[in-house]
Amino acid sequence: MYSQSNHIVNESDLLKGCLAGVRKSQEELYKTYSGKMYTVCMRYCNDTDDAQDVLQEGFVKVFKNLEKFRNEGSFEGWMRRIFVNTAIEHYRKRSTHLASVVDVTEVQKEDNSWNAFDHLAEKDLLNIIKSLSPGYRTVFNMYVVEGYSHKEIGELLGITEGTSKSQLARAKALLQKMIIEQKI
Repeated sequence: MYSQSNHIVNESDLLKGCLAGVRKSQEELYKTYSGKMYTVCMRYCNDTDDAQDVLQEGFVKVFKNLEKFRNEGSFEGWMRRIFVNTAIEHYRKRSTHLASVVDVTEVQKEDNSWNAFDHLAEKDLLNIIKSLSPGYRTVFNMYVVEGYSHKEIGELLGITEGTSKSQLARAKALLQKMIIEQKI
């Protein structure tokens, strides 16, 4: 339920209002979801200015494509997918290539030390992830946070599945090294 002009409206009514071009409904939708979507943007962007750009671009896409939401699954999940894709597009526009590929044998090594991340506060982990190169950070977020497969990541970023796997392995290794060095 969302409050709008002293009335309580459900998500369906809010979406209908947005589709009808009701400014108050659009404002309410933005207020309701902008914080969560900004967090998604920050995971993929280098700085707050980039994240703000992606946030605005994402909301433009949401409003332009609102009629395509079919109520299959959650509206927030549908929006999240738009913002992730917008962030990926933003990354692809700004990046000429992903960081260098790690030897595939490194990917196949058992990753026994990943449990070091279990003890980090979310804020600390997000700050450490932010320090990764854009390529590593994008693959890491897509795989670990968003749940994309390496095949999907490869298709979305225009890289091979093996490159996605090696980028993830390298990102994890770098994150672990940073955590150990910072003794978090």
